[in-house]
Amino acid sequence: MKKKGHPLGLHRVLEPAGALPQAAFRLDSTPECYDNEILLDVEVLNITSASFSRIKREVGTGEEALARAVLEIVRERGKYQDPVLGSGGMLIGTVLEIGDRLAGRIDLAPGDRVATLISLTATPLSLEEVLHINPATDQVRVRGKAVLFERSLFARIPGDLPAEVSLAVMDVAGAPAMVARSVAAGDTVVILGGGKAGLLCLHEARKRVAPTGKTIAVEYSAKRCGEILSLGLADIALPLDVTKPVDVMEKIEEATGGAMADFTVNVVNVEHSEMAAILSTKPAGTVFFYNTATSFTRAALGAESAATPVRMLIGNGYVPGHAELAFQILRENENLRKFFEVLYGKRAS
Repeated sequence: MKKKGHPLGLHRVLEPAGALPQAAFRLDSTPECYDNEILLDVEVLNITSASFSRIKREVGTGEEALARAVLEIVRERGKYQDPVLGSGGMLIGTVLEIGDRLAGRIDLAPGDRVATLISLTATPLSLEEVLHINPATDQVRVRGKAVLFERSLFARIPGDLPAEVSLAVMDVAGAPAMVARSVAAGDTVVILGGGKAGLLCLHEARKRVAPTGKTIAVEYSAKRCGEILSLGLADIALPLDVTKPVDVMEKIEEATGGAMADFTVNVVNVEHSEMAAILSTKPAGTVFFYNTATSFTRAALGAESAATPVRMLIGNGYVPGHAELAFQILRENENLRKFFEVLYGKRAS
């Protein structure tokens, strides 16, 4: 008879007592399956871009140093949670075991390959070894085990997409899903950041603001700006430093004839980008912060100091149907799909 677990995973919390798994400092990651858990054999971690960028700044891009940093975090906390930013990521794994209370209640069986749709910050994780790190894609091949609770979200890896590509897009699926909910024909949408989340958001925004709206990308890399334009994802791509908000504001003002953005999405992976997003947006507009390096104190006080009443949304990694929407983007946009396959499918193998 398996041990009985709490629906919210409280039985895995070691400290502090009474905390939920995501907020806990340390989890019990013992690789045994309680009666309401799913035990996974872990293959790949997809660490959030903000966290991976921070670690690279701290220890460099050498694979051994990065591997040690990842292992230290997981061994200390029983999960992957960036000790500075608090962010995590997602993983791919194969189902090893399903608890008695879950058997028959979920459409899953041992041997199924899944990606988690719940953050690594709330996922008990034990790692035996880091096998390979790709600094270009934030993906870490590992040998280890992870635990999902009965209310944890997951999705099967689709058969028509490479597993690494599926994981990459599922990690940020909440961003384009919120864009899909929030923008309409005729809107001007500004996306700060040209990484995987930014590319998916640009596709979804461009589709939904057509035929009279406009999409504008702001990305530090001039090379990525060129790629965004060649993929047909934006009307304008501006190579700018988002930590210089006045420069960004002036360029957006110029690009929009002074109208500014109806909806701005912040998906960059650096700190101090809040005001670039806020100042790019018209007073009646909305800013969506999906960047885990965002300081909501800086955002709130910055908007106040600039006397702008923009509406601000906090990124939620879960929007119903978000994984399927992200997969659908790649099915709709063959060029974007090929771009992701080269970036994640080939380089990460």
